[in-house]
Amino acid sequence: MNEIKKIVLTGGPCAGKTTALVRIIEHFSNLGYKVFTIPEVPTLFTQAGMNYLTKNRGFFYEGEKATLEIQMALEDKFMRMAEECTEQPCLIVCDRGTMDISAYMAKDTWADITRAVGTSTPQLRQRYDAVLHLVSAADGAEQFYTTANNAQRNEPMTEEGLRIARSLDKKVIHAWTGHPHLRVINNHDDFEAKMRRVIKEISSVLCLPQPIEEERKYIIEITGQLPDDCIESDIAQTYLQADEDTEIRLRKRGWDDKYVYVHTTKKKTSANEELVTERQINNSLYEMMLGLADPACQTIEKRRQSFIWQGQYFEIDTYRQQLEGLVILETKGITEGEPVKFPPFVKVVREITGDKDYYNYNLARKGKQ
Repeated sequence: MNEIKKIVLTGGPCAGKTTALVRIIEHFSNLGYKVFTIPEVPTLFTQAGMNYLTKNRGFFYEGEKATLEIQMALEDKFMRMAEECTEQPCLIVCDRGTMDISAYMAKDTWADITRAVGTSTPQLRQRYDAVLHLVSAADGAEQFYTTANNAQRNEPMTEEGLRIARSLDKKVIHAWTGHPHLRVINNHDDFEAKMRRVIKEISSVLCLPQPIEEERKYIIEITGQLPDDCIESDIAQTYLQADEDTEIRLRKRGWDDKYVYVHTTKKKTSANEELVTERQINNSLYEMMLGLADPACQTIEKRRQSFIWQGQYFEIDTYRQQLEGLVILETKGITEGEPVKFPPFVKVVREITGDKDYYNYNLARKGKQ
């Protein structure tokens, strides 16, 4: 069977999805991939007469249930078609995915709908190899925010409209939280940088060698209250025995007592490139592979707090055990030369970008000493 990868392209209002889809088709078709794109189902339903703002609860329920059923059916049918394309690798790109639907309703309604359809939130997340969330222009790129390019959008072009768009953006991120390959794509003053990051992340999913890039990192002190919509998770990271120039790690990441286990391999293919492969594993395999842990390394344990601030995505890791007291802020997808919009509730102690002493692998070794 040929190699098939399925990703979701999602995000808040006016995030650049339409342009990104065009770039994805052009770029990966040129590399020899058969690219399938699955249209945004809620838009199809709205054009056909569905009203997602209706106060008729029965109409709303049946419409959302049908949306989920059609989304799943479309994905399944395109997967079957892709399986027949045996002469080339295939990429399926979903313009939003099943979990996007949950962002627009109460949790109990979503639970009722998934139960009626015969599925669950964990099962729906596992349908995709990656989720790319493009941050809405309403957060950090307000000068580019517009509703003119989508007649189905209804948030007003006012400060209140921007607030609604930001809120929707974060609800969608929360809906996908728990997927092992959720990547948040920042806004940039240069829109092309945002599009390049999309291509880079998909290339990584396809296991294409990527340039080695350093995300900017800082030792910080937390001086104030983090945003209320901050996403918190607990991470345990264990390094396994591996050959030289190869790094293998197991990661256990939990949200609200629900855990995801990921096996990651990083291998240098040249001085400036590396190949990164990630796969989700189950708890039994995770426990078994812990027996292959590198005895020279300790397991790193940390609390991660993730959030968007003025269109930029940040992660704050507060380390535990032997590394107690170390707090590191890491930026995600901020281009070289672009200023970091530090939140007011953090104090930067010093920058450690490129400092190998603070690579997680070396922290694991250092903590063992």
